Amino acid sequence: MKKLFFISAAILVLSFLYSCTKDKIGPTYDPPADHTVSKDGYMHKTGLSDPLNNCITCHGDDLKGGIVGVSCFECHGTKW
Repeated sequence: MKKLFFISAAILVLSFLYSCTKDKIGPTYDPPADHTVSKDGYMHKTGLSDPLNNCITCHGDDLKGGIVGVSCFECHGTKW
């Protein structure tokens, strides 16, 4: 069970880090000032390699928008 969890987490993290495209840069892409880590042209907050602990506060438990109304899937698509 632990092995499956770690494999799933690794896939999630790798998808998170490598699946962005740059077509959102411009007026529709305005990250907060604490998003200082650039990955493929998108700014992320530190701790991005662990989104289920570091991103859910703002983007929601399912990373689909949360209190900020910005889904991580807008950038990362269905690859997550």
